[in-house]
Amino acid sequence: MTLTLDKIYHAAHILKTVARKTDLIAAPSLNPESDIYLKTENLQVTGSFKVRGAYYKISQLTAEEKAKGVIASSAGNHAQGVALAAQQSHIPSVICMPDGAPISKVEATKAYGAKVCLVKGAYDDAYDYACKLQKEKGYTFIHPFNDAQVIAGQGTVGLEILDQLPDVEAVLVPVGGGGLISGIAYAIKQLQPECKVYGVQAAGAPSMRDSVEQKQAVTLDSVATFADGIAVKHPGDLTYDLVRKYVDEIVTVTDDEIAAAVLALMERQKLVTEGAGAVSVAAAMYNKVDIKGRKTVCLLSGGNIDVNILSRVITRGLVMAGRNSTLTIELEDKPGQLTGVSEIISRCGGNVVSVSYRQGDTNMAITSCFLHIGMETRDHAQVEQIKQELQTAGFKLASHPA
Repeated sequence: MTLTLDKIYHAAHILKTVARKTDLIAAPSLNPESDIYLKTENLQVTGSFKVRGAYYKISQLTAEEKAKGVIASSAGNHAQGVALAAQQSHIPSVICMPDGAPISKVEATKAYGAKVCLVKGAYDDAYDYACKLQKEKGYTFIHPFNDAQVIAGQGTVGLEILDQLPDVEAVLVPVGGGGLISGIAYAIKQLQPECKVYGVQAAGAPSMRDSVEQKQAVTLDSVATFADGIAVKHPGDLTYDLVRKYVDEIVTVTDDEIAAAVLALMERQKLVTEGAGAVSVAAAMYNKVDIKGRKTVCLLSGGNIDVNILSRVITRGLVMAGRNSTLTIELEDKPGQLTGVSEIISRCGGNVVSVSYRQGDTNMAITSCFLHIGMETRDHAQVEQIKQELQTAGFKLASHPA
């Protein structure tokens, strides 16, 4: 099957009883220079857009294919989409997941009735094992992105965006294997070609960006990002062709930028997203693409973040935003020093949350020591003000934490 607009409309019709038409929410504070809206697929059934493609694909299988049962490989979100679709179609499902997948995603997949096989390594290793099982057992394979029917299902998000914001000027979409952006870009460029479509990848997993730059689908040696939903070494051949044809640009964001976006979405919009789901907002917040003065939709692709990772992400996001900071001060070890330091921090509006002390190095005076101060602050400007005030008062800041 080749991708057509008719197929995307057909998928939208099939999905009416299964997938939510997720809200489009204005979020002006995320980038005041742009008119930003959030497409909240993190609030979709199963917590991500993946149910759209998986359900549409399974709905189009023949009775013979359904009888064999289905198999899929997934870092977590496609797993849940396939498991739910198989459960509703009353067919068995087997899902191969990388062993590093968040526990919450593994457990949720099992809860939808799937048999889960954990495979050592990244998504691509789980995919290889799923292919091996498929050959051995004769299951019907449900690819997470390199399949025209799956892409048509994901493309229904594009139809909804155009319906909800007809004068949209730019759409930012997370990219892993490329199924979501392929469907969205195809739909939008057919119906509103002047609208820009930008892809966003994690800097530690830029397989699609590198493929487009090198004009061929490349395979990365390794991927390194907490955004597990888009940690893909090799994009789909079908998705690569569609992205090259319909996507205007692909940019990357760092894990620190993603963490800051997850935090901003929680604090300002009361929305929980996983790392992969927040990369579009990270790109908007850090001006990775030119969206100044443009009506922009950031797609929040999923909200299935492990709570253990979430606490770390919040901490990292606070540091990235200048809200948590640490200072190391070289002091002469005598009474009253801590009082002087804390008085300055207090006067500048900072809040001391931790203090630790260590004797100085052997190349320092015998009476010297290191003072480590952890602070809650408003932003980077306030941190700089505190540093300046301390130095003006004669305190010596260590260039790096000792």
